[in-house]
Amino acid sequence: MTIQENKRDFTSLDVWKKCRELRLKIYKKVLKLLPVEKKYNLNDQIRRAAVSITANIAEGYGRFNYQESIQYYRISRGSIYELKDHLITCLDLKYISAELFQTFEVDIEEATKLLNGYIRYIKGKKNE
Repeated sequence: MTIQENKRDFTSLDVWKKCRELRLKIYKKVLKLLPVEKKYNLNDQIRRAAVSITANIAEGYGRFNYQESIQYYRISRGSIYELKDHLITCLDLKYISAELFQTFEVDIEEATKLLNGYIRYIKGKKNE
């Protein structure tokens, strides 16, 4: 299923698109690898962190105050790092391979750079 990109909302943001790809990749490549007994703790934490990344970008975009928007983008950045920590746990417990972890590390770095750039952009708009 594809979404209709709207030039006037968060779905047009490159950072949201990248984080959406990251979230989908987590669902498709990591969650199915976790043991059944981890379904309600690590699995749930990973899902919540992955969803929080895009949800906070969307919520921040919907705010009409630059400072408030920036706070939501910072929460999103925190969720990216939380997701990385959960993936490190998966790696340590051998639920995912080192190769799979490395691909996520690249994705996480790209998403973080885009998010940091967007935060800088919004800060610049705030200061205008």
